[in-house]
Amino acid sequence: MEEIGNLVHGFGVALTLPNIGFMFVGILLGVLIGVLPGLGGANGVAILLPLTFSMNPTSAIIMLSCIYWGALFGGAITSILFNIPGEPWSVATTFDGYPLAQQGKAAQALTAAFTSSFVGALFAVLLITFLAPLLARFALKFGPAEFFAVQLLTFCSFVGMSREPPAKTIAAMMLGFALAAVGLDSVTGTLRMTFGVPELLKGFDFLIAVIGLFGIGEILLTMEEGLAFKGKSARISPAVVFRTWIELLRHWKVFQRSMLIGCWMGITPGGATPASFMSYGMARRFSKDPQSFGKGALEGVVAPETAAHAAGTSALLPMLTLGIPGSPTAAVLLGGLLIWGLQPGPMLFVEQKDFVWGLIASMYLGNLVGLLVVLTTVPWWAALLRIPFSVIAPVIIMICAIGAYTVHNSMFDVVLMIVFGVLGYLFKKLKYPLAPMVLALVLGDMAEASFRQAMLLSQGSLAILWANPLVGSITGLALFMLLSPLWGIARRVMRRREYSEVST
Repeated sequence: MEEIGNLVHGFGVALTLPNIGFMFVGILLGVLIGVLPGLGGANGVAILLPLTFSMNPTSAIIMLSCIYWGALFGGAITSILFNIPGEPWSVATTFDGYPLAQQGKAAQALTAAFTSSFVGALFAVLLITFLAPLLARFALKFGPAEFFAVQLLTFCSFVGMSREPPAKTIAAMMLGFALAAVGLDSVTGTLRMTFGVPELLKGFDFLIAVIGLFGIGEILLTMEEGLAFKGKSARISPAVVFRTWIELLRHWKVFQRSMLIGCWMGITPGGATPASFMSYGMARRFSKDPQSFGKGALEGVVAPETAAHAAGTSALLPMLTLGIPGSPTAAVLLGGLLIWGLQPGPMLFVEQKDFVWGLIASMYLGNLVGLLVVLTTVPWWAALLRIPFSVIAPVIIMICAIGAYTVHNSMFDVVLMIVFGVLGYLFKKLKYPLAPMVLALVLGDMAEASFRQAMLLSQGSLAILWANPLVGSITGLALFMLLSPLWGIARRVMRRREYSEVST
């Protein structure tokens, strides 16, 4: 098959000595980011993205993607040993991971978590390997109307599938669109919302925004919570690894179900966090011993970790093939591609084969390297967590400031980073989702350009969004996702009405 040949070529690209070195550096940095609460995959990639500007794009994306894999692995360490989720999607892992650690089974729980993460990611990478070229070839037939319909579906899916109230999701997204519109209009040449500030002529730089929103905002919230590390220690021996692997074979149905849930939630804009909770709930529902969940059930570790890694990895599929990120980290990586002069979408597979297939090959290698690294270095990361967070937080803030300054060598960007950091802090305190705002900030210009081109082709008629079965079905699905929360609201209103009638 053509995909196999391209993948072999990709391994040739990824297995060069510099790229292998960047892979190990990325994994180690990623595990560190995943272990330290207050950071995370998206935060770490955003903070370290400026360091890759002078690198070859292939080497840069390999290192950044390996940071992501490492962060996915690292989040399980604090969840199981310290009962502190290093990542949002690791919350479900604490339900049974920490009780296992309290029972003296920390090594078994960590081995199960790392192995489940590897299996979930491997399944997602196989999906990307064989499905991405087909989707890219199909997307070559897309015109402006089809691209806008896909982008509209992405925005509406966040509204329909978000765990947050739809009003909050829409409000966050609208703010993202407003921020994306600031600057010089590329079509008419007019200024939009610059308010006489020369530095805003170029608009808000995506990278400055995400460093502030994710890095500074999370640090401020974590400092307010007065985080303290008190947990268990663990050392994983080869005997424990093999015993755990043998036991995990009995849970193949949990793996299968969690991989499917994770990949679906990754390709659609559901994300790793909902995938982990959904998979945990399904595992408990179909378990022969549901009462053991929450008390140290190994299935309770396998399910969320498998789903989270599958979702986090498969989110790169729509990003590479359609230019539509399926997660905040994929959105940050999309911004990186644009900075390096690469246009994500179907033409990427035609014009940049070395880049695409080198990245896909590095996904296989990065996850294998990540598994080996975390299995052998757990005691180091556990010891690192005993450093007071009051020492770690200023270091992270300094790294964020340096990263923001290096984008344009401007102190104005550092000020903007702080402003966005406060905004991110307020969003988290008020429980507004950041992902829709980041998505709108990244895709706002692209969606606007596609919509304008479609309107020019149709002479201003919205009928072009229903001009053929393909664009019509995508637009119809987008409107369904946008309006689907109304069904839930209507059901709640009917229940309240029935309850009030019964009580009277």
